[in-house]
Order: sequence, then structure tokens, then C-alpha cells
Amino acid sequence: MSTMKIPKIYAKGDRTIWIVVIILSVISVLAVYSATGSLAYSKQGGDTEHYMIKHLGLVVTGLFLMYFTHLANYKIFSRIGQLAIWVAFPLLAITLLGGKVNDASRWITVPLINVSFQTSDFAKLALIMYLARLLSRKQDNIKDFKESFIPLMIPIGLTCILILPENFSTAAILFVTCLIILFIGRVNLKHLFMLVAIGIIGFVLFIIVALNFDLPGRIGTWKARIENFRSGDSESNYQSEQAKIAIANGGIFGKGPGNSSQRNFLPQSYSDFIFAFIIEEYGFLGATFLMFLYLILFFRVIKMVRYSPQAFATFLAIGISLMLVFQAFINMAVAVNLFPVTGQALPLISMGGTSIWFTSISIGIILCVSRFCVKEEQGEEVAENE
Repeated sequence: MSTMKIPKIYAKGDRTIWIVVIILSVISVLAVYSATGSLAYSKQGGDTEHYMIKHLGLVVTGLFLMYFTHLANYKIFSRIGQLAIWVAFPLLAITLLGGKVNDASRWITVPLINVSFQTSDFAKLALIMYLARLLSRKQDNIKDFKESFIPLMIPIGLTCILILPENFSTAAILFVTCLIILFIGRVNLKHLFMLVAIGIIGFVLFIIVALNFDLPGRIGTWKARIENFRSGDSESNYQSEQAKIAIANGGIFGKGPGNSSQRNFLPQSYSDFIFAFIIEEYGFLGATFLMFLYLILFFRVIKMVRYSPQAFATFLAIGISLMLVFQAFINMAVAVNLFPVTGQALPLISMGGTSIWFTSISIGIILCVSRFCVKEEQGEEVAENE
């Protein structure tokens, strides 16, 4: 009697990154399950498993997306980026016209399948892929202002400008990430300094206008957040004050999983402020461990790309890792009241929808690149588990 053989699934790419991803996913499920307890009682009649099961489904789906993405040839993302950037521009423009969630025009719904996603998540990834493609192709004349710098700045400027009105923090993170990629890509430092100066002047003028005039929409929201952050008033900084209490409750070792008291008072304890919630339950040691995981991811990419087969692969992996780590540390800085509230999720940790999928695809691309990074000493593919 013959027996059917079940095919084995092998994960390729850098093993350390895979381990970091799995640990972050486990932390995410545990933290979201605990953080959504009070939300479940108010919204789901006490069904505490509802949000955990929903989030677990998103995380597992994200891992599948990551797995299938990492099996591709990294060169395909050069062509995908070339097409995706021209899809991102109209999507961002359409999003500004509607799709408000929490008073922000950040979402768009895909017809027929009725799935909503933040167009900025798609645009960030599209821009990094396209920028990596342009940089790698213009290395022979990278110092030329007209031939290289202007073509590089057009997609960066358009993308950031379209994101800026409704999502300032995302536009800022993306812009800084692109600056660093340009620096790594050997763009003329004079041009970069000029760009930084223009950016600083524009930012200062924007802040002056926002603080001195009553402007509609999200600009008014930014103004209120900045003023509240500067004032330090406890009533107008309710989220930050509750986050501080959660951090103080956590101490060194934390109160233990499921023992949080601030989940009943801390808004967005399962998303924007999940880092403060993690500190309450797992303490300073747990928070340090979490930060360490993101740093491992970033430095593993830096080590990996030393053996990258092409400039495109290098720019692609570094750009994506920078963007993810910047976002993670901005979220953490907000949670500990170093920055005003930004609305940035903690990558792979915060409860969310399609943002988890885009993050998973992003890490899948990094893992895809790692498969082709060759160790000089051994002449073998890095962590290729065939």
C-alpha cells in the first residue's frame, strides 16, 4: 500500500533574519491578544479570542507572503519597481480625495474584493524599489546633476509630497531613508547638502505656517499634537500620560503577560502605543530585547550586502531595512514621549491589516536578496538551505 509523501517546505535566505521574524511574530500575537482584552469586552461582547484570531490570520498570511516573495529572483523587483511607482502616484492622489479613517485620508478600497489598504505602504515599497533601480543604473555618471540627481529626485519628491498632507511622519521617514540611500549610492555630497538645506527650510516654514494659522484637515491635527507635546499638559496629552504610567508600572521585569492594567486606559495599546504596553507587561528587559531584534535585522542586512552580487540588490535591501527600522524606533520614541504622536505602527508587532502584509513582503524581498549574497570565503550562498 503506497503512502502519499508530504512535500517539505524549506525556508531559504538568511537564517538569522528568519529567526528574528518568527520571534517578532510570536511577540506580536501574545501582545495583541493581551492588549485587546478591554476592546473585546466593549466591541465583541467579551469574545477575547476574536481579535487574536483575526490578527493571527494576518500574521500567518504575512508569513506565507514573505515565504513566496523570498523565493523569487531579486532582479524581478527592478522591473516591478519601475511599474509600481507609476501605479503609486495616481493611487496616492486618489487617496487624498477620500477614504478617511480617523480623520486621515490614507486608505483606498480595492473594488470587487473589498479590501482596504494604506496607499502609503504600497508607495513606500514602490519608491525604494524604483530608487534602487535608478541608482544602480546611473552609477557611471552618478555625480552629474542633470543626468542623475534630477531623475532621482523627481520620484522621491512626488511620492513624499503626495503622502505629506495626510501622513507627515511617513513622508519624513521615507524622505530621510531616501537621503541615506542616495548617500550610499555615491550621489554628489554638494547636491545632497543642497537638498537637506531645502528640506530644512521648507520644514521650518511649514511649521511656522501651521503654528500661526488655522489650517484645515490633518495639518490642524499636527498643529494640535505639536502644541500639546510642547505644553506637556497632562489633559491634552492623555495618550502619552497613560503610556508613561504603563512604562512606570512595568519597571525592570514587567508585570507579566496578561497582567496589564493600562490596557483599560491606554488608547491604541494594541497598535500605536503597543511598545508602552509591552514595557508594562515585559519590563525594561523585554523592551530592550525587542529593540535588539530590530537592530539585529538591520546589522544582518549590512553584513549580508557586503557580498551582494549587484548594486541594485545592495540598495534594495539597505533601503527596505532602513525604512522598517526607522519606523520601529519612531514608534518607540513616541511611546516613551520623546516625539509627538505620529500614528506609526510598530512593524510586525502592532495589530493592523494590510500593513502587516506589506511589511512581510518587504522582509521577503530582503530574504530574497540574501539568497544571492555570496560569502567570499566559502563561495556559498548565505544560509541557502536546499
